[in-house]
Amino acid sequence: MICYSRTTTTTSVLRSSSCPVRRCGCSALPLSGGAGMGVSRGIISAPIPSSTLRPVHSRNGGIRLPFGTFSPSPPQSSEGRGCCVSRALRPPQEWVEGWVRSNDTLVRGMPILVGGASLVAVLLNRAVSGIAAVADASSSQSRADILTLALSVTDILAGLVWLSIRPKSISSVVPRGVECKRVGPVVSSSALHELLWTWDSLTTATCCKSLVIVYGGNCLLQIGVAAGSPADGNALNVDAQKFMQGSLYKSVMESKKQSYLANLALYPGRSELPFLPANTQALILQPIGDKGIAVIGGDTIRGFTNIDQAWIAMIADKLDATLSKS
Repeated sequence: MICYSRTTTTTSVLRSSSCPVRRCGCSALPLSGGAGMGVSRGIISAPIPSSTLRPVHSRNGGIRLPFGTFSPSPPQSSEGRGCCVSRALRPPQEWVEGWVRSNDTLVRGMPILVGGASLVAVLLNRAVSGIAAVADASSSQSRADILTLALSVTDILAGLVWLSIRPKSISSVVPRGVECKRVGPVVSSSALHELLWTWDSLTTATCCKSLVIVYGGNCLLQIGVAAGSPADGNALNVDAQKFMQGSLYKSVMESKKQSYLANLALYPGRSELPFLPANTQALILQPIGDKGIAVIGGDTIRGFTNIDQAWIAMIADKLDATLSKS
């Protein structure tokens, strides 16, 4: 087996402060001398030009990397050569969590099995040992059996509770409504471009299915899935003035903070949003400066994460800067 050893000093090899492999994104360590060799061993190694290496023989039957780390002899792929992070730094697999998830029913029924086995063992022990069936308070064996029976029954009841209570799976729904795209007459071309970019970004990165922008007392944009009109089946128009008189709008504009309704069906203010699909799962009311609000409807309960909420707040500031100039 042929190995490689470094013939030049660490300082001469690591002439650049960045890793030659640009995809890796790591930084080379400007170490020197024996101390550098000790610190960098097995942690980070920068690719060394072949001109600085000479072949030597190794008794261990492996390839020795420049800083003393060892790797198996099979050839590495093009992506593997560019990796500067040692395999030892990778976190171990959570195999216990995976096994529990794949055997959920067995784990939930485990207390029943343990409690039932304990109950049978106590009864068999009492029958085989020749102790009287009637419990004697003066007998230590009887007191121990009573405590064991109580613990066994507790385990069985706990297992029954675990089997009866299961977390409800949350999945996205298909909004019941009509696809629409309505733009207010007072929207300029630059503002329209910004609004459409906002819609494309929200639908791509979040669970957003409906978007309504009310600014300056007018509905500037209604796009996505909207509730259908019972008369003609078309999408319902947004009555901006009526919406602004509701408690949802007033509370958001007074607090000037984002309001997230993770499960819209549980809130009585749902009646103030007739233009949204009837089965809208989650809702975000995001103020746009002091003059407007964005109504964002999602198709999944608790579908908007904390990152989504913070990102939507930043988009609202960008929209306010654009709409205030138009």
